[in-house]
Amino acid sequence: MRLPLPPLHFAQVLAFACAALAASAPPLAEAQSMALDPQAMARFDVGYAKCEARLPAMRGHRDDAYLSLRRLQIDDSRRRQLAAARRSAAYQGELRRVKSAEAQGVAPAASSPIEHQCQALWAETQRVMHQPRR
Repeated sequence: MRLPLPPLHFAQVLAFACAALAASAPPLAEAQSMALDPQAMARFDVGYAKCEARLPAMRGHRDDAYLSLRRLQIDDSRRRQLAAARRSAAYQGELRRVKSAEAQGVAPAASSPIEHQCQALWAETQRVMHQPRR
């Protein structure tokens, strides 16, 4: 039997996703093999699109932001892995589910906390992008 869950605000979902990604970030030594969770990536991408709408400087840096949470530099191999994960059935299904839930008002957008979270994510992305490669 599945118990109904209370609706989550977008800010709560984004904060949880960012915290989960940051907590699960592998050490740099493990960065060579990157295991991706397509469902988590779909939730991240929906939230990131909202950040792009609020902070134009973030446009076009979705992969950088996703990898920065894992403390990884972007390269062609990782870019291909991300693209493959986004084509997967798990990613597409979760993306449809999240967008459908938002359209139904299950996860209404928050007002000001999202602005701070977007700025924090962008600051972290900038920091990781400008670190020297190892």
